[in-house]
Amino acid sequence: MAFGQPQQEPHAPVPTCPRHPDRPSYVRCQRCGRPACPECQRTAAVGVQCVDCVAQVNSQRRQPQTVTGGRLTSGRPTVTYALIAVCVLLFGGQYLIPGLTDRLLYAGLYTGSEPWRMITSMFLHSTGLIMHIAFNMYALYILGRVLEPALGHVRFAVLYLVAGFGGSVGVLLLAAPNVAVVGASGAVFGLFGAFMVITKAHGGNLVPVLVIIGINLVIGFLPGANIAWQAHVGGLVVGGAVAAVLVFSPRGRNRAILQWGGIAVIVVVLGVLTWLGWAPIRAAYQPLMG
Repeated sequence: MAFGQPQQEPHAPVPTCPRHPDRPSYVRCQRCGRPACPECQRTAAVGVQCVDCVAQVNSQRRQPQTVTGGRLTSGRPTVTYALIAVCVLLFGGQYLIPGLTDRLLYAGLYTGSEPWRMITSMFLHSTGLIMHIAFNMYALYILGRVLEPALGHVRFAVLYLVAGFGGSVGVLLLAAPNVAVVGASGAVFGLFGAFMVITKAHGGNLVPVLVIIGINLVIGFLPGANIAWQAHVGGLVVGGAVAAVLVFSPRGRNRAILQWGGIAVIVVVLGVLTWLGWAPIRAAYQPLMG
Protein backbone atom coordinates (compact mmCIF):
# COMPACT_ATOMS: atom_id res chain seq x y z
CA MET A 1 0.00 0.00 0.00
CA ALA A 2 1.33 3.38 -0.95
CA PHE A 3 1.19 6.06 1.69
CA GLY A 4 0.68 9.75 0.98
CA GLN A 5 -0.97 9.04 -2.43
CA PRO A 6 -4.81 9.64 -2.85
CA GLN A 7 -6.62 6.56 -4.09
CA GLN A 8 -7.69 6.95 -7.76
CA GLU A 9 -11.40 6.28 -8.55
CA PRO A 10 -12.41 5.06 -11.99
CA HIS A 11 -13.98 7.77 -14.16
CA ALA A 12 -17.81 7.44 -14.51
CA PRO A 13 -19.11 7.78 -18.08
CA VAL A 14 -20.41 11.21 -18.97
CA PRO A 15 -24.24 11.09 -19.35
CA THR A 16 -25.41 12.04 -22.83
CA CYS A 17 -28.78 12.84 -24.33
CA PRO A 18 -30.35 9.72 -25.95
CA ARG A 19 -31.55 11.82 -28.88
CA HIS A 20 -28.24 13.64 -29.28
CA PRO A 21 -25.41 11.31 -28.11
CA ASP A 22 -22.78 13.96 -28.84
CA ARG A 23 -24.26 16.29 -26.21
CA PRO A 24 -23.43 15.67 -22.54
CA SER A 25 -26.20 16.48 -20.08
CA TYR A 26 -26.38 16.23 -16.31
CA VAL A 27 -30.08 17.18 -16.25
CA ARG A 28 -32.39 14.18 -16.11
CA CYS A 29 -36.06 13.77 -16.98
CA GLN A 30 -38.24 13.68 -13.85
CA ARG A 31 -40.40 10.95 -15.43
CA CYS A 32 -38.03 8.42 -17.01
CA GLY A 33 -34.72 9.48 -15.46
CA ARG A 34 -32.83 9.72 -18.74
CA PRO A 35 -30.49 12.64 -19.49
CA ALA A 36 -31.96 15.40 -21.62
CA CYS A 37 -30.02 18.11 -23.41
CA PRO A 38 -31.41 21.67 -23.41
CA GLU A 39 -33.09 21.09 -26.79
CA CYS A 40 -34.95 18.03 -25.47
CA GLN A 41 -35.98 19.49 -22.12
CA ARG A 42 -39.57 20.55 -21.45
CA THR A 43 -40.51 22.41 -18.30
CA ALA A 44 -42.83 20.38 -16.05
CA ALA A 45 -44.67 21.14 -12.82
CA VAL A 46 -41.57 19.91 -10.99
CA GLY A 47 -38.26 19.99 -12.82
CA VAL A 48 -38.13 19.06 -16.48
CA GLN A 49 -39.27 16.19 -18.67
CA CYS A 50 -37.85 14.92 -21.93
CA VAL A 51 -39.69 15.38 -25.21
CA ASP A 52 -40.45 11.64 -25.45
CA CYS A 53 -42.26 11.56 -22.11
CA VAL A 54 -44.19 14.72 -22.94
CA ALA A 55 -45.29 13.21 -26.27
CA GLN A 56 -46.37 10.00 -24.56
CA VAL A 57 -48.47 11.87 -22.00
CA ASN A 58 -50.11 13.99 -24.69
CA SER A 59 -51.01 10.92 -26.77
CA GLN A 60 -52.71 9.31 -23.77
CA ARG A 61 -54.62 12.44 -22.83
CA ARG A 62 -58.32 12.25 -23.73
CA GLN A 63 -59.20 14.64 -26.52
CA PRO A 64 -62.01 17.10 -25.69
CA GLN A 65 -65.34 16.20 -27.29
CA THR A 66 -68.75 17.74 -27.77
CA VAL A 67 -71.81 16.54 -25.85
CA THR A 68 -72.52 14.09 -28.66
CA GLY A 69 -68.97 12.74 -28.88
CA GLY A 70 -67.85 14.80 -31.86
CA ARG A 71 -64.52 16.57 -32.08
CA LEU A 72 -64.55 19.78 -30.09
CA THR A 73 -63.49 22.63 -32.35
CA SER A 74 -62.90 26.26 -31.64
CA GLY A 75 -63.71 29.16 -33.85
CA ARG A 76 -66.71 30.19 -35.88
CA PRO A 77 -69.67 27.97 -36.82
CA THR A 78 -68.40 27.61 -40.38
CA VAL A 79 -71.10 25.18 -41.54
CA THR A 80 -73.82 27.58 -40.43
CA TYR A 81 -72.19 30.45 -42.31
CA ALA A 82 -71.68 28.27 -45.39
CA LEU A 83 -75.35 27.24 -45.44
CA ILE A 84 -76.44 30.86 -45.13
CA ALA A 85 -74.07 31.86 -47.94
CA VAL A 86 -75.41 29.14 -50.26
CA CYS A 87 -79.02 30.17 -49.60
CA VAL A 88 -78.27 33.86 -50.17
CA LEU A 89 -76.32 33.17 -53.38
CA LEU A 90 -79.09 30.98 -54.76
CA PHE A 91 -81.66 33.60 -53.77
CA GLY A 92 -79.79 36.06 -55.94
CA GLY A 93 -79.55 33.44 -58.66
CA GLN A 94 -83.32 33.04 -58.63
CA TYR A 95 -83.54 36.65 -59.81
CA LEU A 96 -80.69 36.45 -62.31
CA ILE A 97 -81.06 32.97 -63.83
CA PRO A 98 -84.35 32.38 -65.64
CA GLY A 99 -86.04 29.14 -64.68
CA LEU A 100 -83.70 28.34 -61.76
CA THR A 101 -86.54 28.21 -59.25
CA ASP A 102 -88.65 25.96 -61.48
CA ARG A 103 -85.74 23.54 -61.95
CA LEU A 104 -84.95 23.18 -58.24
CA LEU A 105 -88.27 23.53 -56.36
CA TYR A 106 -90.08 20.46 -55.04
CA ALA A 107 -93.56 19.06 -55.48
CA GLY A 108 -94.76 15.52 -54.93
CA LEU A 109 -95.15 15.04 -58.68
CA TYR A 110 -91.38 15.29 -59.16
CA THR A 111 -90.51 12.57 -56.64
CA GLY A 112 -90.16 9.74 -59.11
CA SER A 113 -88.39 11.53 -61.95
CA GLU A 114 -86.33 14.17 -60.10
CA PRO A 115 -85.98 13.10 -56.45
CA TRP A 116 -83.01 15.44 -55.87
CA ARG A 117 -85.50 18.30 -55.70
CA MET A 118 -86.31 17.07 -52.18
CA ILE A 119 -82.86 18.42 -51.22
CA THR A 120 -82.33 21.34 -53.61
CA SER A 121 -85.62 22.99 -52.68
CA MET A 122 -84.37 23.64 -49.14
CA PHE A 123 -81.79 26.09 -50.50
CA LEU A 124 -84.33 28.22 -52.41
CA HIS A 125 -86.76 30.83 -51.09
CA SER A 126 -89.77 32.76 -52.30
CA THR A 127 -88.70 35.73 -54.40
CA GLY A 128 -92.02 37.41 -53.73
CA LEU A 129 -91.50 37.66 -49.97
CA ILE A 130 -88.15 38.85 -48.64
CA MET A 131 -89.21 37.93 -45.10
CA HIS A 132 -89.19 34.26 -46.12
CA ILE A 133 -85.42 34.08 -46.51
CA ALA A 134 -84.83 36.72 -43.81
CA PHE A 135 -86.62 34.73 -41.11
CA ASN A 136 -85.10 31.40 -42.11
CA MET A 137 -81.55 32.73 -42.26
CA TYR A 138 -81.93 34.57 -38.96
CA ALA A 139 -83.23 31.40 -37.28
CA LEU A 140 -80.42 29.37 -38.87
CA TYR A 141 -77.88 31.90 -37.61
CA ILE A 142 -79.21 31.88 -34.04
CA LEU A 143 -79.66 28.11 -33.78
CA GLY A 144 -76.48 27.29 -35.68
CA ARG A 145 -74.30 29.31 -33.31
CA VAL A 146 -75.61 27.15 -30.46
CA LEU A 147 -75.99 23.74 -32.05
CA GLU A 148 -72.91 23.56 -34.27
CA PRO A 149 -70.41 23.93 -31.40
CA ALA A 150 -72.47 21.47 -29.35
CA LEU A 151 -72.67 18.82 -32.06
CA GLY A 152 -69.54 19.43 -34.10
CA HIS A 153 -69.34 20.55 -37.73
CA VAL A 154 -70.07 17.21 -39.41
CA ARG A 155 -72.93 16.15 -37.15
CA PHE A 156 -74.53 19.57 -37.45
CA ALA A 157 -74.35 19.48 -41.26
CA VAL A 158 -75.87 15.99 -41.34
CA LEU A 159 -78.63 17.07 -38.95
CA TYR A 160 -79.51 20.01 -41.19
CA LEU A 161 -79.60 18.01 -44.42
CA VAL A 162 -81.51 15.04 -43.00
CA ALA A 163 -84.04 17.34 -41.34
CA GLY A 164 -84.50 19.17 -44.65
CA PHE A 165 -85.08 15.82 -46.35
CA GLY A 166 -87.61 15.04 -43.65
CA GLY A 167 -89.39 18.30 -44.42
CA SER A 168 -89.74 17.28 -48.07
CA VAL A 169 -91.07 13.87 -47.04
CA GLY A 170 -93.63 15.69 -44.91
CA VAL A 171 -94.72 17.66 -47.98
CA LEU A 172 -94.95 14.45 -50.02
CA LEU A 173 -97.12 12.70 -47.44
CA LEU A 174 -99.30 15.57 -46.24
CA ALA A 175 -99.66 18.03 -49.13
CA ALA A 176 -101.31 17.75 -52.53
CA PRO A 177 -98.87 16.35 -55.12
CA ASN A 178 -99.07 19.48 -57.27
CA VAL A 179 -98.19 21.88 -54.43
CA ALA A 180 -94.71 23.30 -55.06
CA VAL A 181 -92.54 24.33 -52.13
CA VAL A 182 -89.23 26.10 -51.56
CA GLY A 183 -87.44 27.16 -48.42
CA ALA A 184 -85.19 26.10 -45.57
CA SER A 185 -88.10 25.98 -43.13
CA GLY A 186 -88.09 22.19 -42.86
CA ALA A 187 -84.38 22.12 -42.02
CA VAL A 188 -84.72 25.07 -39.64
CA PHE A 189 -87.58 23.38 -37.81
CA GLY A 190 -85.32 20.35 -37.60
CA LEU A 191 -82.84 22.54 -35.73
CA PHE A 192 -85.65 23.62 -33.42
CA GLY A 193 -86.46 19.96 -32.78
CA ALA A 194 -82.81 19.17 -32.10
CA PHE A 195 -82.47 22.14 -29.76
CA MET A 196 -85.54 20.95 -27.87
CA VAL A 197 -84.13 17.42 -27.45
CA ILE A 198 -80.70 18.64 -26.35
CA THR A 199 -82.23 21.14 -23.92
CA LYS A 200 -84.40 18.42 -22.41
CA ALA A 201 -81.46 16.02 -22.14
CA HIS A 202 -79.50 18.58 -20.11
CA GLY A 203 -82.38 19.59 -17.86
CA GLY A 204 -82.94 22.99 -19.44
CA ASN A 205 -86.14 25.01 -19.66
CA LEU A 206 -88.21 23.93 -22.67
CA VAL A 207 -90.89 26.61 -22.37
CA PRO A 208 -89.26 29.30 -24.57
CA VAL A 209 -88.48 26.95 -27.46
CA LEU A 210 -91.91 25.29 -27.23
CA VAL A 211 -93.56 28.71 -27.44
CA ILE A 212 -91.54 29.62 -30.54
CA ILE A 213 -92.27 26.29 -32.22
CA GLY A 214 -95.95 26.50 -31.31
CA ILE A 215 -96.35 30.03 -32.69
CA ASN A 216 -94.71 29.13 -35.98
CA LEU A 217 -96.74 25.95 -36.37
CA VAL A 218 -99.98 27.82 -35.71
CA ILE A 219 -99.06 30.50 -38.26
CA GLY A 220 -98.54 27.77 -40.83
CA PHE A 221 -102.10 26.52 -40.33
CA LEU A 222 -103.75 29.93 -40.70
CA PRO A 223 -105.90 30.32 -43.85
CA GLY A 224 -104.13 32.20 -46.60
CA ALA A 225 -100.74 31.98 -44.89
CA ASN A 226 -99.30 30.12 -47.91
CA ILE A 227 -96.79 28.36 -45.64
CA ALA A 228 -95.79 24.72 -46.08
CA TRP A 229 -96.64 23.56 -42.56
CA GLN A 230 -96.10 20.01 -43.80
CA ALA A 231 -92.39 20.74 -44.17
CA HIS A 232 -92.33 22.26 -40.69
CA VAL A 233 -93.86 19.14 -39.15
CA GLY A 234 -91.64 16.75 -41.09
CA GLY A 235 -88.47 18.67 -40.32
CA LEU A 236 -89.34 19.07 -36.65
CA VAL A 237 -89.95 15.34 -36.15
CA VAL A 238 -86.87 14.22 -38.09
CA GLY A 239 -84.58 16.82 -36.52
CA GLY A 240 -85.70 15.73 -33.08
CA ALA A 241 -85.13 12.08 -33.99
CA VAL A 242 -81.60 12.74 -35.28
CA ALA A 243 -80.74 14.72 -32.15
CA ALA A 244 -82.12 11.94 -29.94
CA VAL A 245 -79.86 9.42 -31.67
CA LEU A 246 -76.84 11.69 -31.22
CA VAL A 247 -77.51 12.58 -27.59
CA PHE A 248 -78.86 9.33 -26.15
CA SER A 249 -76.53 6.83 -27.81
CA PRO A 250 -74.67 5.03 -25.00
CA ARG A 251 -71.26 6.47 -24.23
CA GLY A 252 -68.29 4.31 -24.97
CA ARG A 253 -65.91 3.21 -27.67
CA ASN A 254 -68.75 2.32 -30.09
CA ARG A 255 -70.78 5.48 -29.58
CA ALA A 256 -69.96 6.96 -32.99
CA ILE A 257 -70.92 3.68 -34.70
CA LEU A 258 -74.27 3.67 -32.92
CA GLN A 259 -74.87 7.32 -33.79
CA TRP A 260 -74.12 7.00 -37.49
CA GLY A 261 -75.97 3.70 -37.64
CA GLY A 262 -79.02 5.32 -36.05
CA ILE A 263 -78.93 8.21 -38.50
CA ALA A 264 -78.62 5.73 -41.37
CA VAL A 265 -81.76 3.99 -40.11
CA ILE A 266 -83.60 7.33 -40.07
CA VAL A 267 -82.54 8.01 -43.67
CA VAL A 268 -83.67 4.52 -44.72
CA VAL A 269 -87.05 5.08 -43.05
CA LEU A 270 -87.39 8.39 -44.90
CA GLY A 271 -86.55 6.58 -48.13
CA VAL A 272 -89.25 3.98 -47.47
CA LEU A 273 -91.78 6.71 -46.66
CA THR A 274 -90.80 8.46 -49.89
CA TRP A 275 -91.47 5.29 -51.86
CA LEU A 276 -94.80 4.73 -50.09
CA GLY A 277 -95.82 8.35 -50.63
CA TRP A 278 -94.86 8.27 -54.30
CA ALA A 279 -96.70 5.03 -55.12
CA PRO A 280 -100.27 6.44 -55.08
CA ILE A 281 -99.17 9.58 -56.93
CA ARG A 282 -97.59 7.46 -59.65
CA ALA A 283 -100.73 5.34 -59.93
CA ALA A 284 -102.96 8.41 -60.19
CA TYR A 285 -100.87 10.57 -62.51
CA GLN A 286 -99.04 8.09 -64.70
CA PRO A 287 -101.98 7.67 -67.12
CA LEU A 288 -102.12 11.47 -67.49
CA MET A 289 -98.39 11.69 -68.10
CA GLY A 290 -98.60 9.06 -70.84
